[in-house]
Amino acid sequence: MRATERTDRERTRQAAAAADRYRATSDERTAAERQMDSGVPFPDSREALAARATRLLDRQAVPAALAVEAVRAHTLTALDAYERILGVSKELQAWSFLPRGARAARTVARISVRENGRELPLGTGFLVAPSLLMTNHHVLTDAAAARQCFVEFDAQVTIDNTPQPTTRLELAPDAFFVADERLDFALVMVAPDPSGRPPGETFGWNRLSVQPGKLVMGEPVNVVGHPMGRLKEIAVRDNMLQMRLDDFLHYRTDTEPGNSGSPVFNDQWEVVALHHSGVPKTDDQGRVLRRDGQVWQPGDGDDAIDWVSNEGVRVSSILRYLAQLPRGGRMGPLADMGAESGLGPAESASPTPAPVTVVPRPAAATPVTHTGLRAREGAFGGECHLVFLHGRSQEGKDPENLRREWAAGLNQGLVRAGLPPVDPADAWFPYYGDRLVQALAAREAVPRVTEATGLSPAEAAAPASPTARAVYEEMIGEAAVRWNIPKERPLAVERIALDDVVGSLHRQLAWLAARSDLDAWTIALVLRDVAAYLDDRHVRDAVLDCVLGTLPEEGEVILVSHSLGTVVGMDLTTRLSPARTIHLTTAGSPLGLDSVYKRLLIGGPTRPDTVMDWLNAWCPSDAVAIGCPLADNWAGTVTDVAVINARNRAHSISEYLSHPEVAGEIGARLQLA
Repeated sequence: MRATERTDRERTRQAAAAADRYRATSDERTAAERQMDSGVPFPDSREALAARATRLLDRQAVPAALAVEAVRAHTLTALDAYERILGVSKELQAWSFLPRGARAARTVARISVRENGRELPLGTGFLVAPSLLMTNHHVLTDAAAARQCFVEFDAQVTIDNTPQPTTRLELAPDAFFVADERLDFALVMVAPDPSGRPPGETFGWNRLSVQPGKLVMGEPVNVVGHPMGRLKEIAVRDNMLQMRLDDFLHYRTDTEPGNSGSPVFNDQWEVVALHHSGVPKTDDQGRVLRRDGQVWQPGDGDDAIDWVSNEGVRVSSILRYLAQLPRGGRMGPLADMGAESGLGPAESASPTPAPVTVVPRPAAATPVTHTGLRAREGAFGGECHLVFLHGRSQEGKDPENLRREWAAGLNQGLVRAGLPPVDPADAWFPYYGDRLVQALAAREAVPRVTEATGLSPAEAAAPASPTARAVYEEMIGEAAVRWNIPKERPLAVERIALDDVVGSLHRQLAWLAARSDLDAWTIALVLRDVAAYLDDRHVRDAVLDCVLGTLPEEGEVILVSHSLGTVVGMDLTTRLSPARTIHLTTAGSPLGLDSVYKRLLIGGPTRPDTVMDWLNAWCPSDAVAIGCPLADNWAGTVTDVAVINARNRAHSISEYLSHPEVAGEIGARLQLA
């Protein structure tokens, strides 16, 4: 039997089973509908509402200030308070709802089969680990079926409604494949791309959670998929959870065949279910009905069916099934699905103490291990120079490897933009990683802590210098305020504990980590080094002198900088001849913080005269770039471009440069050279 015929047969069987479950819950659904008609917005159990409200608050999905405002105006029962908090979540969405949705959508791929010399779409799948794709059992019934298939990521239109170039990858079921017919799911390994990179590092992946509180009846759901094999589409309107069964969810949303295997998200873009079937209307004999009320026949086509609901498999049920499988061996990839899946190594959603790792302070005479790299003679005609200026945490690394990584990210974006790639050897790479560490160590009275200790990250990473610490605290405090940290202690509502996030450095940093895709340590260490650089003239001079040692002496400069490098680059403009021309690109930059730009050598947020044009790339989930967009604060034209980086790579320079809207501007300048 051909794969497409097998998929259609299995899909029909699953639809019949879904219809049986829908009929069996008719009384409960009718009761819930009556509650909603009478004004009950979330007709679910008290326990479900409490778990949902707690999860929303713990993850700052509802700003604590809004939650307080919603519950303190009146004397409320606990149930009323839960409903108020859920109402805030349903009716008010932060601006990040859309970019987070776009980021989640990148994890979704179209599954196609090679059959009789043709390539035919079968369904949808989505990444749930760096190399694992989830879809329906009726899409991939076994490893043999998966061997005939491939997946396409970015099968979608651009913001200009033109088809985007796709990334095609093979499935690797011989490396990993597991499926279950009753729960209608399949989990298969996806082969890495030609560079050996797993797909999750490029497109991100969804962290599945076995924990309760992800959705209650009456809340919206969002479905992303490839209906009828078309380019990626998203259903975000008039969608609602209608009924929750032990292993399945029934929800109202627009889906079509081909959406099989799509992720069903809540409004926080957490996967709550695996979509697997529409629910057809049936008569008393269980026969499927057409929209005109007649009994449906196989030749009528799916469009004629009177679909009354949709059914998805609960993610928690799939995870419980996987947890019962023997661990280790071929099941080893399940450990990559993250802590909340219950399948991976134990880890905490919040920063936890780890063994102390200390970088010993080198003696003052310790030489710099690595030096910067000059570009190849005559690159880009010799009159224009591409310069990469890195950020922190590059000590001990090989500058040649770093330059290749930057060029690889840029080339990915250039190809997507339809422009020729660059040779890594054609780029200048001033390297100050070792010099920065030495300069900081020489000014500190204690060794530099680089990983967690018994202290919180905020305290353990704080600079030893009192003045640098003051800058560090100012930066964290300003960033927390910009991300709306509550200014008063919220009220406690029965079983819901609202943490006090005001005043404490630890709480401010925890707030930033919870609202972003960076952990507390990453944020603390980046801001620590920025603060130390800005506060200490000796550290600043050491870094600038080191960078100037590997910089072209004349000609136009296309300066691409990242993180701390954006701060260094702005100071660098004061050391160059006023006659120089700089085309500036910044990525993941803290230059939007008042606590940063007021300490720059240029004296404040004014674009230097030597900078002819400035493109600033920022990601809404990158806490280091929290002051962006820059145009709001900087005098002079700054072109801000918001991009959606893969989860866990929100601050990655390779991720920033891989976006065509970023790389395209750099490439256009290079072509003019």
